Amino acid sequence: MRADISVIAWDFDGVLNRNIVDGRFVWADTLEDDLGIALDAFERGVFDATFAQVISGKRDIKRHLQDWLDRCGHTLDAEDLLDYWFARDDLKDRFTCGLLEHLAGHDVVQVIATNNEDQRSSYIEHQSGFGSLVSQVFSSGRIKSAKPDAAFFTHVSNALRVAPSEILLIDDSATNVRAAKALGWKGFHFTEQSRQELVSFLGL
Repeated sequence: MRADISVIAWDFDGVLNRNIVDGRFVWADTLEDDLGIALDAFERGVFDATFAQVISGKRDIKRHLQDWLDRCGHTLDAEDLLDYWFARDDLKDRFTCGLLEHLAGHDVVQVIATNNEDQRSSYIEHQSGFGSLVSQVFSSGRIKSAKPDAAFFTHVSNALRVAPSEILLIDDSATNVRAAKALGWKGFHFTEQSRQELVSFLGL
C-alpha cells in the first residue's frame, strides 16, 4: 500500500455500488412494469432543477417525491417508492468492495464521500452495511454541500484532521476528481476502462 496515502475516500454510486451501466441507473429498468411509473416521466419530474436542493440536504427527498407523485396523480406513497428505489439500487461492486475489505488490514482510513441525501446515506450505512466497513460516511445531504464544490472536500479533510495531500478520492466523475486535485487531494478516475488499474495505483 502506498505510504503517501493515509485516507481513501470512496465515491459510492458508480464505484462501490455498481448501479450505473452505460450511463443509466439500472435500478429503474423495471420501474414501469413494477410500479406503473414511466421512466422518462420519472426522470423529468424527479431529477428537475430542484433536485440539487435534495442532494445538498436543503429539501426533503420524501416531500420532493410526494409532491411529484401527487401532481402526476399516482396513488403510490413516496415512502413506498423510496423503499423500492433504495432496495433495487443496492448493487455492490464485488471488485471495489473486495478491495475495501482487503484494505481493512492495512494502515489506511477508509471513508465514503458521496453525493446523496440523508435518507439514502443512512440506508448505505445500515441496510447496505457500509457503516461497519468504513470509518465514516460523508454525504452531501449531511455536509449541505455536494461534490465538486470545494466546501465538500474541505469539510472531509477538516473532519478527518488530515492534510489534503494524504487523501485519495476514488470517483467515477472526472469533474469531481479534478476538483479534489485542485485542492491538493490525490485522485483516481474510476471507469470501466481504468478499474483494473486501481490495484497497482494503490500499490497493492
